[in-house]
Amino acid sequence: MEDINKSVNDAVEHFRKLLLSQIERENNMENAGAPKDFKNMETITIGVCGGDGIGPIITREAMRVMDELLKDEIASGRVVVKNIEGLTIENRMEKNQAVPDDVMEEIKSCDVLLKGPTTTLKGGTLESANVALRKALDLYANVRPVSIPEEGIDWTFFRENTEGEYALGSSGISIPGKLNMDFKVTTESGTRRIARAAFEFAKNNGKTNVAIVTKANILKKTDGRFSEICHEVALDYPGINVDDYYIDIMTANLVNPAIRSSFEVFILPNLYGDIITDEAAQLQGGVGTAGSSNTGDRYAMFEAIHGSAPRKMERGEGEYANPSSIIRALEMLLRHIAFTDKADRLSKALDICLESEKKVVMTGHADGATAAEFTDYLIDTIKSI
Repeated sequence: MEDINKSVNDAVEHFRKLLLSQIERENNMENAGAPKDFKNMETITIGVCGGDGIGPIITREAMRVMDELLKDEIASGRVVVKNIEGLTIENRMEKNQAVPDDVMEEIKSCDVLLKGPTTTLKGGTLESANVALRKALDLYANVRPVSIPEEGIDWTFFRENTEGEYALGSSGISIPGKLNMDFKVTTESGTRRIARAAFEFAKNNGKTNVAIVTKANILKKTDGRFSEICHEVALDYPGINVDDYYIDIMTANLVNPAIRSSFEVFILPNLYGDIITDEAAQLQGGVGTAGSSNTGDRYAMFEAIHGSAPRKMERGEGEYANPSSIIRALEMLLRHIAFTDKADRLSKALDICLESEKKVVMTGHADGATAAEFTDYLIDTIKSI
């Protein structure tokens, strides 16, 4: 019993420190500065991290596309591209840091980051590189668009990116032989800003339906308050319809052809957003077709939504990995830094290469095109537009 009491006292102290750290984080959010104005910036610095697994392969192809679209801006010095090494699982494990300090310093010297997939270990205490970056750079909005025009589907998911289970996922409590507990956090400021980002997007893009997706009937303190705050923000947008859905029924709704085209914009806490956007991407054609943005007021990160595909690398099929996902992320990056015309060219070229012409077909295996062959086709298409 003495050992149990000591474990409980240690757990209480651990939890007290977590509470204080999260209150401090919430206070910092309240005092955040104004967002960057990319249209009026003299120089924009784009960092590129290849990651590991298939990451360096598909990121290499995205850089070729970026070099083509931004060749004039790079030549003039308006855009600076920095290749940042060291975000591999080997380097992270050796230094026992989710993002090594020197790599983080390089990333923070940039305005935006194009990032390849990074491996996240199962178990242990080494935090996900993505989670670490989202927290360190305060990338609170994970925005994932999914489009299936022939079915009338045009979805945009706003996933809260810095809270929920992920924020404290490596800070749980274990009482050996008895129990293990992890924690979930929802803050007022964190929820309010993701809700406002979603409603602003809806207002500015002619969307009239916003779905708030939680499990508020079970997680009453966290998800319950998340839903309440979203409805409070919604009062500032009277022309937009707002509905609540539980995450379990929403996963069913997205595969229901009778109703799924009626959805437009979604607001979700962190974990649910991670899961349901993979489902949505699969409906679009697979996670290899979807890009993702992680934005805050000072920094932004753009990436594929899939992982590093270690099994593909083990089979020697890395060069056949589809780069479309990270190229879609590049399109989002270009829009974020106010190069809308170049993003539109890239979007049009991708639609031609992936939907209408399909002269070069990738299968992910040796019976299809390589990543480089697809990118050659894409760049030629960009040049013709």
